[in-house]
Amino acid sequence: MLQANDLACERGDLRLFSGLEFALGEGELLLVRGPNGSGKTSLLRLVAGLSRPAAGAIRWRGEDIRALGEGYARELLFVGHSNAVKEEFSADENLAVTLEFAGRRSSAAQRAEALARMGLAARARLPARYLSQGQKRRVALARLCLAADVPLWILDEPFAALDVRALETVIGLVDGHLARGGAAILTTHQEVAIAARAQFAIALGD
Repeated sequence: MLQANDLACERGDLRLFSGLEFALGEGELLLVRGPNGSGKTSLLRLVAGLSRPAAGAIRWRGEDIRALGEGYARELLFVGHSNAVKEEFSADENLAVTLEFAGRRSSAAQRAEALARMGLAARARLPARYLSQGQKRRVALARLCLAADVPLWILDEPFAALDVRALETVIGLVDGHLARGGAAILTTHQEVAIAARAQFAIALGD
């Protein structure tokens, strides 16, 4: 499904990594590890098509993602390290806007079910300024509940700021995605048990 060849990334005059290669198929998980500043987020942004590599290429189903453009964007879900939650919007409004921005339609009932699954049913109409960091993270991750048909999930520190119950919910969502034949790339500093047909790891900054 996804392949990276001879990938390099630069930040200003600093080369974060080079010669990076990996391939990811259906039901497979790629874990990206490394200290802060090693290029984990930069790699995810490259794979999501949000920035360009200094060298190398990323291909989706055999085609360069730059040539695929919006077609590739519709095939993936990207949840960044930042929650991108607007303080003045409610949890429901934030979820609706994020989905719309990604070109995905949702009903009020679907969003309510997703927020309830993330333990936010009682706070769905509450302005985000009143939510804790963990609750804001759950608002951002509620998109996973509505992305069963999206084949590639790219998640930057999805388990950060989550309590045990929310952590189990998100792991379950990733497990379900992989079981359906989806692929996932994620960064994490935590040791988590995720079921996958195959699991690979990249350590940046070594």
